Amino acid sequence: MSSFKCPSDLSGGLYFRTGKRIQFEAEHTFPVVEQRLGAEVARCACAPPALVDEVVKEAKTAQKEWANRTPLERGKVLRKAAEIIREHHEDIARWEVRTNGKPLVEARIDIDYSADTLEYYGGIAPAVLKGDYLDIPGGGASRFAYTRREPLGVVGCIGAWNYPFQTCVWKVGPALAAGNAVVYKPSPFAPASPVLLGEILTAAGLPDGIYTVVQGEAETGEALCTNAGVSKLSFTGSVGTGLAVQRNAAVNTLKPCTLELGGKSELIIFDDANLDNAVNSAMMANFFNQGQVCTNATRVFVQRGILEKFTEALLKACDEKLKVGDPLNEETRVGANINEFHMKKILGFIESARAEGGQVLRGGVQVHPEGVENGYYIDPAVVTGLTDEAKAVREEIFGACMIILPFETEEEAIARGNNTTFGLAAGVVTGDLARAHRVAALLEAGSVFINTYNDCEVNVDFGGFKNSGHGRENCIDALKAHTQTKAVYVNLDASSTAY
Repeated sequence: MSSFKCPSDLSGGLYFRTGKRIQFEAEHTFPVVEQRLGAEVARCACAPPALVDEVVKEAKTAQKEWANRTPLERGKVLRKAAEIIREHHEDIARWEVRTNGKPLVEARIDIDYSADTLEYYGGIAPAVLKGDYLDIPGGGASRFAYTRREPLGVVGCIGAWNYPFQTCVWKVGPALAAGNAVVYKPSPFAPASPVLLGEILTAAGLPDGIYTVVQGEAETGEALCTNAGVSKLSFTGSVGTGLAVQRNAAVNTLKPCTLELGGKSELIIFDDANLDNAVNSAMMANFFNQGQVCTNATRVFVQRGILEKFTEALLKACDEKLKVGDPLNEETRVGANINEFHMKKILGFIESARAEGGQVLRGGVQVHPEGVENGYYIDPAVVTGLTDEAKAVREEIFGACMIILPFETEEEAIARGNNTTFGLAAGVVTGDLARAHRVAALLEAGSVFINTYNDCEVNVDFGGFKNSGHGRENCIDALKAHTQTKAVYVNLDASSTAY
């Protein structure tokens, strides 16, 4: 095993191939931006289809040896990688801030969770990836069947920019534990962290060629999706791109896809809720990671009985807690958005809310914190006065903009909450436990939070209903989804076979 050292810059390259970080040059490039500074720090080459085909072939060749290792042997590598992540926790967290713009306090949580994820899959693989012995009626001891769980081969992954290290681990952990090789294409908005994971996995003993990182934009992603050597796809991102991934997966093969797509989630706060808990849940549902969270509940339905008190308490808490600033500072709670284009898109939603009769009670403007004046910062917005037909209420904002929507009855809240093409998450805040479970059962979402929001655990299923995607990440099912089952029939008494 080699040693791991967290890099201080991008000079080693943004491609990871055959166990090492490399430079790659091509005609087409994209800018690598440090969001907190609003500055371009490098140019990265886009991998052409020919390079994608090369690395897929390399991965397919290397995968055979990895697949022949037992789940216990593969699990040891993942658990060692988790140890390395914990040993270099602070350096990796700071690296994540520089590649994404989120506050350091949040990045530390992401890195902790990533270590837990690798440890989890490394630990459960031997127990989950086992076959079954099955008796055959009338067969006695001489006739039976058994099953084998076998890897799929090469898994193509296309990652997200809002949690670049963590979502990479979510995809790579179960794929490697199951015996697959991975070709990973990060978002061009946050390309560096998956390369860092490659160095960690290599230091933990992962064989060369089992994990590869290629960079690029739409052409590179399409080449990965349509490549006949890729046996499964895993994508996190927008609905539009998810539809393209699924179409491309069926161009020349029948690849299974795990799609974790967008959301327009709802948080329903009843008038019997604990006010402090209601405020905290609403803030957790909107302001983590500058609001750039797919599960975020920008639609906060508040029963009229507590609407005034809730709004007053919320605004007070926002002013006290939402410090916008350099994400590397310990006291910062709101960092930089992913890029200038996205920042302007969020501000555009806020302007559309004003145009449709909404009132912005706080925030909703670009700010320029001292020392990082050119970064992409927005003071989180709280908006009221909109109808369910308003653009900001219907469409995914993916930014720190909470919309308060009054309601009267439980039935009304459920109907309005479900009135969306998305179904990733939802939340309920109430003091009535029976109501909490009743409403949770009726909400059309893959995750429902009761008296909390945006919790996430590696052993709990994560994924969406409706246009928010299909398949699940985290959990045992994610590991099983990276395998295929083979049934083997056995006859130990050849003389008993009759035609």
